[in-house]
Amino acid sequence: MQRASRLSRELTMLSAEPPPGISCWQSGARLDELRAQIIGAAETPYEKGIFDLEVIVPERYPFEPPKIRFLTPIYHPNIDSAGRICLDVLKLPPKGAWRPSLNISTLLTSIQLLMAEPNPDDPLMADISSEYKYNKQLFLINAKEWTEKYASQQKRALEEKTNQNETKTTNESVSQKRKGSTIMTFVPDVAVSFAFAVSFFLYMGISKYFNM
Repeated sequence: MQRASRLSRELTMLSAEPPPGISCWQSGARLDELRAQIIGAAETPYEKGIFDLEVIVPERYPFEPPKIRFLTPIYHPNIDSAGRICLDVLKLPPKGAWRPSLNISTLLTSIQLLMAEPNPDDPLMADISSEYKYNKQLFLINAKEWTEKYASQQKRALEEKTNQNETKTTNESVSQKRKGSTIMTFVPDVAVSFAFAVSFFLYMGISKYFNM
């Protein structure tokens, strides 16, 4: 009950006054499954990228932190290929810094800040961390390429258009199948009627012959 009421308040607040570049909403009918989006900050390799995240709220929330991961691939030393995030506020003490006074808005803002300021000394991706520390220019190039490949607004618009076209094609295919089914149903009915008529006239002819 406490989780439901608190989540309801937090989602209302996130809808009314979201942090800059952040949005969060309920995914489907389950209150504990949320989706979030973070827009990459200016002057970072993630600039203008739109990054989707999954937020799973545990039964013991707010005494236990939500589980948050990136759904959009991102090139970052503290975020692995499965989207898992290395951030202290996402962990319980003593290893982490989560406390019940924090909320989902705070966590998403912290993740947005981590995107802009990676922590190479506590990495999930050792090779990217090393690149960030010793060849930052290459890191910036790679991170920007990933952003353009996976998180650009143009790519998202193209994917949405492709999905719409696929849905339209599927609907048209279903419609054609239904029409074909109707025709196939109609044709046997006509054939049966025609066969019945022929049989009837033959019968009448034979009957007339014998009556003669």
